[in-house]
Amino acid sequence: MNDTPKDGERIAKVMARAGLCSRREAESWITAGRVRVNGKTLDSPACLVGPDDQVVVDNKPLPTAQATRLFLYHKPAGLVTSARDELGRPTVFDMLPPAMPRVVSVGRLDLTTEGLLLLTNDGGLSRHLELPATGWKRRYRVRVYGTVNEKKLIGLKDGITVDGVRYGAIEATLEEAQTKANSWLSVTLTEGKNREIRRVMEALDLQVTRLIRVSYGPFRLGKLNEGAVEEVPLAALRELIPTYFNPGAAQTDTDIDGVDAAPRTARTHTGAAPAKNAASRKGWAKAKPDTKVKPRKTRKPAGKAGGPGGKPTGGRSGKRP
Repeated sequence: MNDTPKDGERIAKVMARAGLCSRREAESWITAGRVRVNGKTLDSPACLVGPDDQVVVDNKPLPTAQATRLFLYHKPAGLVTSARDELGRPTVFDMLPPAMPRVVSVGRLDLTTEGLLLLTNDGGLSRHLELPATGWKRRYRVRVYGTVNEKKLIGLKDGITVDGVRYGAIEATLEEAQTKANSWLSVTLTEGKNREIRRVMEALDLQVTRLIRVSYGPFRLGKLNEGAVEEVPLAALRELIPTYFNPGAAQTDTDIDGVDAAPRTARTHTGAAPAKNAASRKGWAKAKPDTKVKPRKTRKPAGKAGGPGGKPTGGRSGKRP
């Protein structure tokens, strides 16, 4: 077995790239004694393997590494972003089309948060895109109940501390002048800490009644139907994520803020119907999928159910923004 960095890669990274699991999951599998290398059961993920090493997971040879794939998924409210849920609630992975390969999510969206969730068969790519060092912005539309203090909203660009937790710069603006109890905000952040948006809004005396992620780096939700999945071609991935496919490349601001810089022909899959508690909503993001990515025009909040005039839906639980 190779024992120097130049002779191999970390076993967890190799397992993730083969599409078995994420790196974090791989490390837990290793400590549980589920992985053998050249006949020896590993007890630590501090192991490097090369192309000639024999890796066995759960008594099965490690699959050949798959070509990296990335999918855009329009997550409905009411789904948990995990492979299994201890409370038996429906998960994102329960609702994916049968033809989908095994995938892991890039970050998480909590139970009641909707919108864009990235899915990939490459655990290494998932980790790469989650790192704050990647610098990608996450953009959300946020419906809040309460009186918006625009001065405090603008002040979020300098960061804020809530209950001892420091949150970095947040860009937050009103989408239109506040006229009713509910307002729509446009919120952009780069960290995505646990329940960040909800906690920050609570600190401003605002209650989040709806939260929709509309973009993650260069990837946009666009007109993708709720519950649908769209694959991004590998050629587009190589252009949009040069720092992963070519570690020596620089990630440019255009790549980060552009709207899918590379034209693409998308493959769209219609997922299973949302769970019963993932209520269907009228208004925003309900058009048919668009096969070409175009710059999004500003949308006005829709009607009573999805717009500023809707009634607050009450507190919601979850563990992510």
